[in-house]
Parts: sequence; C-alpha cells; structure tokens
Amino acid sequence: MTGLLPDPGLPGILNGSTPPGVYHLPPTDAPSHVMALAAEADWKGAWLRLDGVHDKAAFLDRCARDLDFPDWFGHNWDALADCLTDLSWWREAGKARGCLLLAEDWGTFRKSAPADARTAEAVLADAVDFWASDESPLTVLLA
Repeated sequence: MTGLLPDPGLPGILNGSTPPGVYHLPPTDAPSHVMALAAEADWKGAWLRLDGVHDKAAFLDRCARDLDFPDWFGHNWDALADCLTDLSWWREAGKARGCLLLAEDWGTFRKSAPADARTAEAVLADAVDFWASDESPLTVLLA
C-alpha cells in the first residue's frame, strides 16, 4: 500500500491498526518527533536523510551510510532489495514491534530524479510487502 498516511496517522501504524505500507508523511509531522514516537512504541527506526541527493548513485550511497548497510551492499537496486528483505543486519530479531524507515527530503529527490525515485519507491514497497505478515513489519514514511 502506497499513499497518504491515513487516519489515525502514525499512532495507527505504531499500534497495528493501520497496515504496513509506504506512506507520505504530512509536512506538519517533524521527523525527529516521528522517530521519538516510534522508539517509545518499541519500533526500530532508521532515518534516511536525502538532502542533496539528486540521482541513483547518491541515493544508494546515502542508503548505505544512513541505514548502516553491511559491507556486502553492492550499490545497485537488487542489492537494496536484498538489504531490505534481510533485515538481520539492522535489527535484533524479535525485539522490535516493527521497523520504521523515514526518508526525509523525498520530494526533492523525486523532483531531481523522478525515474530513480519511482524505482526506489517500488523497491521500498516490495520490502514492505515482504515483511507485512511478520511480527515486526516494515513501514516506510516518505517525508
């Protein structure tokens, strides 16, 4: 599921009443506040800061840095998919109620590299679908 964050917003994601998905975060929700709420709800959070990212290579480099990808990350779309469907490098299994990936400055990236942003969003959506039925689902917020 991709779209606007439905009511009741972030609380619905964190309490499980809103299904996992790739959602656009309203501009009124401050990323630092979102991450604090996720931590309070025992969700593992990752903050992907896309300021200054204008192409695929920069996006993948920023993913590797901000998400602390393992050394085997190959800096291509398939490797991104592999990392997002094998989150063993990111979280302690069974300890998080869910995983929240917040991509800040998504709109700037989307405007700079629309084709790359569409591909990235598809990879993110596939990863969300992969984890949707898990005890610790993945949700992506595009801010």
